[in-house]
Amino acid sequence: MNRQLPGTSAALANALVLAVLVIWASLHTWFPGLYYGSVSEDAVLEWITFWSLALASMVFFIAAARQHRDGTFPWFLIGLGLFCFLFAMEEISWGQRLLGYQPPEYFLAENYQQELTLHNLSGRAFRNALFRAIIAGYGVLLPLSTFVKPLGRLLDRIGVVPPPLGLAPAFIAMLVLHLVYPWRFTGEIIEAALGLALMISALSNYHAFAGHATRPMVASLALAAVTVVVLAAGSGLWYQNKEASDPTKERDAQAETAALKKDLIAMARRNDALPTMCGMHQRLYRYLERYEYAQSLTEGSFVELAGERGEYFIDPWNLPYWIRDTCAETSASRSIFVYSFGPNRRRDSTEWKILGDDIGSYLTKEPRLR
Repeated sequence: MNRQLPGTSAALANALVLAVLVIWASLHTWFPGLYYGSVSEDAVLEWITFWSLALASMVFFIAAARQHRDGTFPWFLIGLGLFCFLFAMEEISWGQRLLGYQPPEYFLAENYQQELTLHNLSGRAFRNALFRAIIAGYGVLLPLSTFVKPLGRLLDRIGVVPPPLGLAPAFIAMLVLHLVYPWRFTGEIIEAALGLALMISALSNYHAFAGHATRPMVASLALAAVTVVVLAAGSGLWYQNKEASDPTKERDAQAETAALKKDLIAMARRNDALPTMCGMHQRLYRYLERYEYAQSLTEGSFVELAGERGEYFIDPWNLPYWIRDTCAETSASRSIFVYSFGPNRRRDSTEWKILGDDIGSYLTKEPRLR
């Protein structure tokens, strides 16, 4: 059975994946503001990742049904479909920011992002090693192994379905870029590229079992790419402009950020300094873990106001409160503030200002902290 991409399809497939890398590399170089906006949570790049993986999951399951018709139990394709589904849902934190629900206490305490995700329970080194192993093992080594005839026959006998070897250049480019990690948020770019590569692999597997020719594969690639772009752009625009206003929650957040400002200033006065540094941007719960004497915040006025949420420093929409410190190298300008993502549960603020419907309080307006 031919599971390789013909020349035209292989060229288009690699171009689609590499386009993500090239576009975001260009944005980082020439439009850094747009780059950082696009790689943030719930922005267009994350939605490209989500929709690519969602479509990949669906197509892997369809391909599994095709393989089952040949009398083989499609355990490998089912596994890939489940992996893509889990990957997609982890990417959007199982809808936590969309729906605003509070995750179980274990995730608030142990997940460094305080979200309902499994992958953020492990350390960065382990996550990076696993991610690279998936790219290298599935995208490069597995298709190459089919050229070792005894191994290829064994894999075919037990139902392992490799991705097309023609897509290996894209997988290799992803692996190299992730190893070099030339920019902040390179991992987010690679995740989007991997989502597209998995979607293309799923389409290739489906066409192989369906016996389709080159032209339908090219058409499928083009249609899938357009579908992902349209869905990602639509999701990003909807999420950015969605209405989730609740006057009671907004008033609570305003009172709580004011209380956080009061507690932080009191702590700074007791210790003759606020424990922040230029460029720091952290969830407040992790901030407490980083600075031992910041533990005094757990006995401040904020905790009294927030009640049960106060233990984990989460806002009325069940997302973390943040603290940010920005300064300019060429002047004495400095901006320190605490804030919530606000009703739309999306970061609208910049490094210097609280913007959009984010709710927060500036600490640098206090003379002693200038």
